[in-house]
Amino acid sequence: MKRLFLILLLTTAGIGAFAQQTAPQPGAAHNFSLQDCINYAYQHQDTVKNAALDIKSAEYKVKETTGIGLPQISASASFQDYLKIPTILFPNFITPAVYGVLIDEKVKNGSGNTITQVPNGAGGYQSVSFTQKYNTGLGVTLNQIIFDGSYLVGLKASKTYKELSQRSYTRSKIDARVNVTKAYYQVLVSDEQIRLLDADIKQLKQQVDQTVAQNKQGFVEQVDVQRIQVQYNNLLTSRENTVTLLALNYQLLKFQMGMPITEEIVLTDKLGDVNMTNSTADAGDTTFYHNRVEYNLTETNLKLNELDLKLKKSHFLPTLSAIGNSSLQFQNNSFSQLYSTSYPSTYVGLNLSVPIFSGGQRINQLRQSKIAVEKSQNDLDNLKNGILLQANSARATYLNSLRSLDNQKQNQQLAQEVLRVSKIKYQQGVGSSIEVTQAQTDLESADNQYIQALYNALVSKVDLDKAYGKLQ
Repeated sequence: MKRLFLILLLTTAGIGAFAQQTAPQPGAAHNFSLQDCINYAYQHQDTVKNAALDIKSAEYKVKETTGIGLPQISASASFQDYLKIPTILFPNFITPAVYGVLIDEKVKNGSGNTITQVPNGAGGYQSVSFTQKYNTGLGVTLNQIIFDGSYLVGLKASKTYKELSQRSYTRSKIDARVNVTKAYYQVLVSDEQIRLLDADIKQLKQQVDQTVAQNKQGFVEQVDVQRIQVQYNNLLTSRENTVTLLALNYQLLKFQMGMPITEEIVLTDKLGDVNMTNSTADAGDTTFYHNRVEYNLTETNLKLNELDLKLKKSHFLPTLSAIGNSSLQFQNNSFSQLYSTSYPSTYVGLNLSVPIFSGGQRINQLRQSKIAVEKSQNDLDNLKNGILLQANSARATYLNSLRSLDNQKQNQQLAQEVLRVSKIKYQQGVGSSIEVTQAQTDLESADNQYIQALYNALVSKVDLDKAYGKLQ
């Protein structure tokens, strides 16, 4: 027994240690690539989650519509206690002459007494009751559609509605992918901007220290020190602003992912991992619009309008259904004897409804549905042209962005070379501090323009992929 207890204790301790090693630590940073961020958004972004719920709702809608064509069974029960029993006036068919014969023959009435006189009102009307004081009814009714054109159309429409919700879900995922990708690239670009600022600050700090030392030795004037110190302070301020902006960019990324902005996240992808040459789409392809979810959604809306047109046409057709009912009735003037005798009733039958005239409502509804179908077709044709135009515009923007990025890279390299030469000339006494300061300003400007061109190229890449329907 002791040995068994020791084995269980060691096993439990081992499981606890393994759990401590594998369980995620609260507040730990998430190491996410771009695809990891996109996948996280698919699971946690509220718009995507709601679109997924819409699919489930549409599935229930299909089942609901299908259930209309299944047998409809209902049960009923009733109980009445007539405090005052209703009566009706009923003709008294026994005339005074007949009563005379009954008196002569000494016929007895319902109470067992011999009829001796003609009652008042004989031959006129008498009050009669067909209802007992206590009444109870139990019944089951069945109704089954045999033919109903609107049901058949509604069944198709419910499935198309499910298709619409699925495509809306796809659009939500595409929008989430686009937003997350752009936010991810914005963080990478901000990181790159800080890297460039750090490099500029490092080399400018060396220049500041060198200028201050030369000023102490009397080789440069104080104004040169002040001029370069102003540049250095401006660079430090720019870096602080960029760091603040980087924190906001991280929060924006987490917001687009559906992640709490208080969570910590570390990006594992680098700018060098982004392939900027794989998105050049074929300008001669004119059928890619079928890949756009917006086009698919408009096609589905057209289908729904066409089904609505069929629904309006089905209103001109007759409907046929089978019906059946079985019930038990209990009646008695004594409550204790109410259920002593039952009166069963059962029937089956058919219900046929043939529309004849509705004041012109059906024909005018049909005409309105035809107009809605024509408008949907026009919207689809217009969307096709719009997608082609958008794709051409996105392609032109992307190519221009690549050229601008390449140009800004060259400008950045030239600015670095100009600054290097200016420093050499200044150190050799053949250049001025103003020339060095201007070269430093030009480099900072080239860096900023490069950062902007880099972001524009990345965003235009995403827009181009979206325009050609590549972000499914």
